[in-house]
Amino acid sequence: MKLLNNIRLRNKMFLVYFLGVIAPIILTNVIFYNTITGNVKAQRIKDIDLAVEQIKNEFRLMVDQAVGLSSFFYADYKTNEVLDRNFTQTEDYVEAYDLYLRSTLNNYSPFSSSLQNKTIYVDNPTLLNSGNIGILSAEVRESVWYKEWMQEASSQPMFVRTQDAGGRFQSFSLLRRMDYFADRMVKEKLVKIDFKTIDLMEVFANLNVQGDVYLLGPEGRIEYTTNQAIDWQGKDRQLYASLKQEQLIDFEKEYGSISYLSGWRIVGTVNENEIIKEVLKSRYFILWSACLMMIVPTVIILIITRSINLRIIEILKHMKKVKTQQFQMIMHGESRDEIGQLTLEFNSMIMQIKALINDVYLTEIQKKSLELERRKAQLNALQSQINPHFLFNALETIRMRSLLKQENETAKIIQSMAMILRSSLTWNKEWVSVEEELGFILCFLDIQKYRFEDKLSYHIDVQPEAYACVVPKMVFLPFVENASIHGIEPLKKGGSIEIRISMEGDEVVFQVADNGIGMSSEQVDTLYGYLDMEGIIGERIGIQNVIYRVTMLYGRRAIFQVDSRPGEGTRIELRIPVHP
Repeated sequence: MKLLNNIRLRNKMFLVYFLGVIAPIILTNVIFYNTITGNVKAQRIKDIDLAVEQIKNEFRLMVDQAVGLSSFFYADYKTNEVLDRNFTQTEDYVEAYDLYLRSTLNNYSPFSSSLQNKTIYVDNPTLLNSGNIGILSAEVRESVWYKEWMQEASSQPMFVRTQDAGGRFQSFSLLRRMDYFADRMVKEKLVKIDFKTIDLMEVFANLNVQGDVYLLGPEGRIEYTTNQAIDWQGKDRQLYASLKQEQLIDFEKEYGSISYLSGWRIVGTVNENEIIKEVLKSRYFILWSACLMMIVPTVIILIITRSINLRIIEILKHMKKVKTQQFQMIMHGESRDEIGQLTLEFNSMIMQIKALINDVYLTEIQKKSLELERRKAQLNALQSQINPHFLFNALETIRMRSLLKQENETAKIIQSMAMILRSSLTWNKEWVSVEEELGFILCFLDIQKYRFEDKLSYHIDVQPEAYACVVPKMVFLPFVENASIHGIEPLKKGGSIEIRISMEGDEVVFQVADNGIGMSSEQVDTLYGYLDMEGIIGERIGIQNVIYRVTMLYGRRAIFQVDSRPGEGTRIELRIPVHP
């Protein structure tokens, strides 16, 4: 075992290849050749036997079509009754033929795909010899096929070969005596159904191998064959047993207990060389596959060995550079094998060493802390900003009035102002209830009412269940301020503000409407544009900063809508979730 440790990895791979691949391939192919040749020969014989069996079944199906049609005529009462009737006038027969026999004989075709002709012969001279109806005359009784059939004539259908007076082949036919109603009908009736010879040829041509097919009659004579060297249509038909069958394999199929095909057989003959030809193909396949199985693994072993060696050498080269403090990463594509994982771990180690050396870890922590502090300061700045111009004007107005008049409302205004200032300067409370936010709004409206007296009127409607909902501090107040200062204050006659706070499902809905000067479409678009602005803090706690706060806290769950036209006032709706 220690000896193997001194052998290079590439040589070990080749040693494994020769002992584990080449030797087993040679041994396996020898066994495989002996097995597969026998299997191919057996399979080829089986395939040919199945092909002959298929020909047998297709031929029987063709005959069964004629048997089915004969059974219909045999058991059809109306047909037998019309054929058995004696007609005194030709017109009566023609009328009966048109009423029933014409449609029955000419249109009844579920079984007639491979049938050439069908004729019902009747011993009834009052009928006309036409329209698939024949008179069982003396001439017919003297015909060759009728005499042969009469030797075994019965109610069961019989498949026969019919021939002319000279003994030449005419057709294959199915004959059947129509005596189902013999107790009530006395006329002799016979149905004769002729097959299409071309369909028979197509059936026997489906062997799909280089061989011949024979149709043998009950006496063993060749009634039909695909072997062109045999005259099967002549009078003196050759016995199949008299053929010389050198190097031929026979596949014989009998019809057994089928009465109308009793004694008939299908025989297929195939030259033995046809089967050996397939065995030779298997031999060449085995030889080529053996060569392929030796060449392909050799190429694969070379490619894999080269890939392993090159990457291991590359890792060793970079590890030696680490000794000299050269922290270079291995620049290769990512791979998922063990060497690829080793490369990834080496690169990861190099990155960690470099990061520790350059204090990247501490720098990243400080950067994250500063970012958190910046976000917190940004939120606090948004909450703490308030319009100083409005505060100064309000305080000055209160001061002047308190000097000129002695009024109790002055104390109330100062209290309201103090409440707003305390709220805006409180940094540790970011969330308030709707009731608290409504208190800020009332303080602001009291101050505005104090400033403009009857020029401003307002109405507030709050659903009781909305009071306890928690919202960001001063999220509604800027909208009221905007309605008062920018909507009502420019009016000469004053105006009113309608405020409604309600609950709809899991949302708090704040609505403020005024009948002030309204806004243009450009101003409305500007408000909607605030929804897509990030990281922007305005100089005041106006609508821009409120929208930014709401977007930062709720994302797309907050819904902001504006409906305003110049001279028609403004309506603003803000929907925010109950739970942040």
